[in-house]
Amino acid sequence: MSLLPVADAQTRLLALATPLAVEQVPLVDAVGRWAAEHVVARRDQPALDLSAMDGYAIRYAERPGPWTVVGESAAGSGLGRPLGPYEAARIFTGAPVPDGADSVLIQEEVGRDGARLTMTGEGPLRIGGNVRPRATDFAIGAHLVAAGRMVTARHVALAGIGGHGTIPVRARPRVALISTGDELVPLGAPTPGARLPASNAAMLAALLTGHPAIVVDHGIIRDDLDAIADAFRSAAQTADIIVTTGGVSVGDHDLVRPALEKAGATLDFWRVAMRPGKPLLAGRLGDAIVLGLPGNPVSSYVTACLFLLPLIAKLGGAADPYPKTRTVTLGAPLPRNGARQDYLRARIEGGRAFAPDGQDSAALVALASSDGLIVRPPHAPAAAAGDSAEMLALA
Repeated sequence: MSLLPVADAQTRLLALATPLAVEQVPLVDAVGRWAAEHVVARRDQPALDLSAMDGYAIRYAERPGPWTVVGESAAGSGLGRPLGPYEAARIFTGAPVPDGADSVLIQEEVGRDGARLTMTGEGPLRIGGNVRPRATDFAIGAHLVAAGRMVTARHVALAGIGGHGTIPVRARPRVALISTGDELVPLGAPTPGARLPASNAAMLAALLTGHPAIVVDHGIIRDDLDAIADAFRSAAQTADIIVTTGGVSVGDHDLVRPALEKAGATLDFWRVAMRPGKPLLAGRLGDAIVLGLPGNPVSSYVTACLFLLPLIAKLGGAADPYPKTRTVTLGAPLPRNGARQDYLRARIEGGRAFAPDGQDSAALVALASSDGLIVRPPHAPAAAAGDSAEMLALA
């Protein structure tokens, strides 16, 4: 079976996913999720002409005065009546400009004696000076948050001032984590002989902490075909995504593929032309999408960034769920690449990207100390220091 290019594998995986149901949630709870519909302004902002400064509301044509101060306008209230000829109102920042006034004379440029007001500076330079006109930020019906856009704290402020207390987002995907392997023991347990700590599930759960997902760890399943198939059937009852780690290669103890088939799953693809992470599979079991990640922790992490996170984004309603790279300058040469797309752990030093030696897929120290992954396309020629490259930021 030939290896599937990374871009093709991503496209095929996301084609399995349909955005989840829409739900209304309070604005704060929407942060980090994707708007399911356009969030439209329900009010003008500002709703009235407001003062941009502390001073006095006047009619521009009457400058330099004098005026008679007849009251004041504060934020949240107003003068309560229109201004007549040569009348002024004390006004504060954010307060409504009274009818009959069209400009604000700032308080540093006035002289006041009782109710008598005169202009001592140059005053507003135009009609509307120091006034924020109605609807200058946005008007009723304006799109505040586009459908498919991730909601941030900035959008909370915008949607809130636009009249919303809740907004529509997609339901959070339910992710089931299944670890397989007789060699695995729980984190912190003794590791006699060839036993290994089961770090992948904890790593993936930590990776998903900042993403809109509900994670359930189904624990370690021994290398038994029936036990793994039963675990898949159980997870498929509630999960939107079933993520396995380990057991997806071609060894006698790599039972994930046959166990999925035994459970009734259909496989879409297996093995991708990438390094690290070649033994990757995807398919469907009932309503759940199955994503089989390699057991090696580095490979598991890299493939999760390239496949699991975009899958969550697609289910969550993201307009563009694919991972983004940025252009960096290499700080050291790189050799010619082979037939698989390479993802080199790299760090940024002095504004340049360095991919250290020790890119073995078991080298977790290099991963933990990296800022991102330099992407080397298949058969990329040797690169020199100072050349440009694409880099995927690490979560």
